[in-house]
Amino acid sequence: MTNSPVTPLLDQVPTPNELRKLKPEQLRQLSDELRAEMIDAVSTSGGHLGSGLGVVELTVALHYVFNTPEDRLVWDVGHQCYPHKIITGRRDRIRTLRQGGGLSGFTKRSESEYDPFGAAHSSTSISAALGFAMANKLSGKPGRGIAVIGDGAMSAGMAYEAMNNAAQAGNRLVVILNDNDMSIAPPVGGLSAYLARMVSSSEYLGLRSLASRAVKKMSRRMHDAIGKAEEYTRGMVTGGTLFEELGFYYVGPIDGHNLDHLVPVLENVRDTSEGPVLIHVVTTKGKGYAPAEESADKYHGVPKFNVVTGEKQKGSAGPPAYQNVFGDTLADLADSDKRICAITAAMPSGTGIDRFAKRHPERSFDVGIAEQHGVTFAAGLAAQGMRPFAAIYSTFLQRAYDQVVHDVAIQNLPVRFAIDRAGLVGADGSTHAGSFDITYLATLPNFVVMAAADEAELVHMTYTAVEHDEGPIAFRYPRGNGVGVPMPETPQKLEIGKGRIVRGDANKPAKVAILSLGARLEEAKKAADTLEAKGLSTTIADMRFAKPLDEDLIARLARSHEVVVTIEEGAIGGLGAHVLTFATDEGLTDAGLKIRTMRLPDIFIDQDSPEKQYDIAKLNAPHIVETVLKALKHNSASVEEARA
Repeated sequence: MTNSPVTPLLDQVPTPNELRKLKPEQLRQLSDELRAEMIDAVSTSGGHLGSGLGVVELTVALHYVFNTPEDRLVWDVGHQCYPHKIITGRRDRIRTLRQGGGLSGFTKRSESEYDPFGAAHSSTSISAALGFAMANKLSGKPGRGIAVIGDGAMSAGMAYEAMNNAAQAGNRLVVILNDNDMSIAPPVGGLSAYLARMVSSSEYLGLRSLASRAVKKMSRRMHDAIGKAEEYTRGMVTGGTLFEELGFYYVGPIDGHNLDHLVPVLENVRDTSEGPVLIHVVTTKGKGYAPAEESADKYHGVPKFNVVTGEKQKGSAGPPAYQNVFGDTLADLADSDKRICAITAAMPSGTGIDRFAKRHPERSFDVGIAEQHGVTFAAGLAAQGMRPFAAIYSTFLQRAYDQVVHDVAIQNLPVRFAIDRAGLVGADGSTHAGSFDITYLATLPNFVVMAAADEAELVHMTYTAVEHDEGPIAFRYPRGNGVGVPMPETPQKLEIGKGRIVRGDANKPAKVAILSLGARLEEAKKAADTLEAKGLSTTIADMRFAKPLDEDLIARLARSHEVVVTIEEGAIGGLGAHVLTFATDEGLTDAGLKIRTMRLPDIFIDQDSPEKQYDIAKLNAPHIVETVLKALKHNSASVEEARA
């Protein structure tokens, strides 16, 4: 670690009110200090680095020119908001990013009035900013809606849906297209900047408005022809014809790191009556920090690192990551099955599809941030006889739920869903937690829903999904590394709807049966050790399937045990609800059987270490023991001992 950077000017700017008192020529120094502060902060906390570095100057310029928080600034995704947080009154807590009780790694309404809209998923900013703009217009309040959206987020249809609906907002809506990956129309130095300033200036817009009024007095055909000529002439010089067709006045492209170019354009847009306006800003991800500029993908999200060398803090070697187990297994299976295809929605490395793509590039598809399209695309592949795997994070699959229902489940198409980041996810917090997929998939007819207890089970479930052509099938697995079990040399096809006993005997009478679904199995084993030390015989079943249920196994355990506890990393409505429904329908509770369900609580759990999050959720071994003892009505001393 290094000493904190020297930031004399930034020290004088705790909020945008102080920022707006600076002279324009001071903004370069402020940006340099802000960048240094952000690098140092992320080096101690970890988090998203490259995206924030790319918008330092843009952040300074926006708060300098616009009257935030009255002008509502909405950051798309929000992972680039660290510079924004530093200059909006949160610098003293910036080294608590993504930690328990600290700052969120994304924008969050409860943190600051400068975060008018929480975001951690992509492509929501224009819709939200449009809402702010229209609300102010309708109520007669001042203030604009300003959306900052990256070019990657423009791959989602929602962005265009919002733009298509934006005309009524007039100049109340400003969209900043942060082009930091593949420039739509590269800037050409001073000429590009000059043109951007010119077409956003009040003089140009005034002449344009005057000409427009004059043209309206001409024939309709002449009016349309002149309008098209102006639009396309400007489009050929500066780009942006697509945005003009959607009703936006396009300005750009401009260098997003050149404050001498950026600030005047923003001031022109602020003072114009033209609108809505889209400003195309070209930036460099990782700007100002050489390791991040040279390897933007590796410095998108980082652990703690050495600022001087760029060397990242390495974790101890351990079991393979679940996503890599899935990616390698699928690639192996695809060697001999040409029908296997893999689809990801802009998360190839996060889902392991990058490993598949290296070996089978022609059957690997990154559809961008377009989960809806990705699911229906997979349905089309399946309908034509392919074996598609849609590898999507649990929290992102929610965005495509209608397609899962309408295009996959109703048609009973064999799309395979590999659901990564199932359960709680630590530092990314509630927005990325995979809390609901068991519930929202297991309620659908035709679906098979599995959950891997460990990395070996993930291998078997991947193979089982390949071989399942009777309808849709999903399997979920957590973020991070496996538990260290031996890996199978050959994957096994699991019998659909059948669990396995991992401790005890389903037919032998015992006190307690724990029915585990997914990665809480290790905690169930620890709980069983404690219970048996107390003289309470315990059977453990890894259910494997939330749907269809292993009804025979549940019935046998219910008849031979006094207490049955279900545990899962999902919200209410999952395994526990299905077990309870089956048990009551079959009369299994009539003989005094006690069934208790353990699941995620009815709250959104903020960022913290996974261990602490599962403590908050009461899904660790001591909580399992406590649940059993309460069901058996053991004395309070025993319950307190279970918590210890």
